[in-house]
Amino acid sequence: MSKQTLIFVLSESFSNPNRVPGVKLNQDPIPNIEKIKENTTSGLMMSSGYGGGTANMEYMTLTGLAMNQFSDSLQSPYTQLVNKQEDPINISNSFKTSAAIHPFHGNFYNRNSVYKNFGIQTFRNLDTSKTEPLKYADTLPEMEYVSDESAYKDTLWQINQAKGGQFINLVTMQNHMPYTNNYTNNPFKASGSGVTDSSRTQIENFAKSINTTDNSTKEFLAELDKVNKPITVVWYGDHLPGIYDGVDIYKYNVEEHQTDYFIYSNKYARDHGEGTTKLNNATKVTDPNGFIPLALEQMDQKVTPYYALLTKVQQDAPAMAKSIDEGTNNLYVNQDSKSVDKLTKKQQQIIDDYRMVQYDLTAGKGYSKATINK
Repeated sequence: MSKQTLIFVLSESFSNPNRVPGVKLNQDPIPNIEKIKENTTSGLMMSSGYGGGTANMEYMTLTGLAMNQFSDSLQSPYTQLVNKQEDPINISNSFKTSAAIHPFHGNFYNRNSVYKNFGIQTFRNLDTSKTEPLKYADTLPEMEYVSDESAYKDTLWQINQAKGGQFINLVTMQNHMPYTNNYTNNPFKASGSGVTDSSRTQIENFAKSINTTDNSTKEFLAELDKVNKPITVVWYGDHLPGIYDGVDIYKYNVEEHQTDYFIYSNKYARDHGEGTTKLNNATKVTDPNGFIPLALEQMDQKVTPYYALLTKVQQDAPAMAKSIDEGTNNLYVNQDSKSVDKLTKKQQQIIDDYRMVQYDLTAGKGYSKATINK
């Protein structure tokens, strides 16, 4: 992958409110992203969090390991696991150049030390103004956090810092809670049985905020199409915002844990056979740990034994997430967004293999480590 640039974009709290049962908006807040999804490898991602847990989805995306296969005692790999490991596995190790961008404070979830231990070479955030400053840190009118537009501009700047390929991990902040903005003009109105008096304003403000992301994301991809080297973007929301107090999270367990995702290869990649428009077996429902194999397939890359295993899991097993139901860690969901109560023999075997390798790489003696990047 020496010539390829792979970008992971974790879009904070991004998910379409119109999919939440009992919630209806007067207009679609994300028309551009919906159109992008129609023409790319895309679908829904099963999140292991609701209203929080960003770093856990980020961990799964970067490593290919699943939160539901850990013990309940491991609540946060970033704070409890990664810094105790020697050379922990992650996709950045497949690239000679790597960078992380997070337009907030770098010590949240131990990202400063986690990224360093992952081997990510640079990490630009609000606290690195003297060493590795963010090039863009504007906020939008009536918004609290650095805008997605600024975060995308920083990513475009980073792309130009390497002659060949590189890995870039962007974690945005624009759509983080609270959703108490005093917008001068907000065209979005929420209604439905799932909307309460206390949640209505928050839902409407959230819709306005992600609508801004919708526009800046379209512009970001248009800029990537102007770059004369192959670039593939894995773009995903990490979890729903915790604002839907009128919706039963247990009754609608699947729906309240589904966010949006798409994988986009820029024009140069498509024109030169180093990225496709849309995989033939485009996945309607996946999980964060499925993004690496999906991206590598879209980039038409050969894979190591470990990533071959992740590919089998992604293709043959249901999407998985950490369950909120007592008595089980595992929430399995099929391509029709229905929970799966019983796995087939083939599915159980591949998940057993996957769980064993995950144990070996995190708590065991690392016998399988040699298969990661070779």
